[in-house]
Amino acid sequence: MQHFEAKEHTPGRLHTLFADPYRAFDNDTDERQLHIRVMLHILFAQPLQQSPMTLRVIHGWENGSFEPSELKHIDYPLTSLEDLHRVTNEFSQASQQRQPLPAEDTSLLTAPLAKLFAQAEEAEGRIITEATRNIPARWPALPGGLAIYTLFKMYHRLVYGEDDNYRCSQCETPEGLQELHEFHIEEGEFALLTPPAHYKKIVPTMLILHAGQLGPIEQLIRESLPLFPDR
Repeated sequence: MQHFEAKEHTPGRLHTLFADPYRAFDNDTDERQLHIRVMLHILFAQPLQQSPMTLRVIHGWENGSFEPSELKHIDYPLTSLEDLHRVTNEFSQASQQRQPLPAEDTSLLTAPLAKLFAQAEEAEGRIITEATRNIPARWPALPGGLAIYTLFKMYHRLVYGEDDNYRCSQCETPEGLQELHEFHIEEGEFALLTPPAHYKKIVPTMLILHAGQLGPIEQLIRESLPLFPDR
């Protein structure tokens, strides 16, 4: 297992702001609302002003399914809160009209996994078993598999929920090294992928959430606007 590909529960940007980020968003923390606003200011509002940002909306998994091919997504450039509002309306209208939700043709997981298995077979000179292909927990045994597995688990938690209010991981992605900040709080569930604070390479920030969380997350961000610069 290549541990340099990804690390869970690793110190990230929020550790420079809060003595204990894993407690900062607990419901019984008196400063919880302030912590949410500070977090959104640092991880969302500032990157929105300073560099490219992407909104990734996922959907497709339901009733416990986690087949890679069934996870759908679509990416949007995000330059302002109005962009987020337009996407929220687009999904809301599709749902109300019982139309298929917007999705890209490419898969988040299918193509990377096919490449992973092909490279492993070529390097090791053996056929990757169906058990390894179909059991996500076995992917980290292959070079490059830990990073894909870490992203897979993040998507799974955003679809099906998580007990922890906050989780920080570090992961190699196609865009470079990124911190995965996951939030599973009363106001909604979402993740922010950001470059590490001192990372030299320009890596776009990404806001990831399930289609069902678009409305709550837009509301959460708008309610936190008093701390944000005017947009």
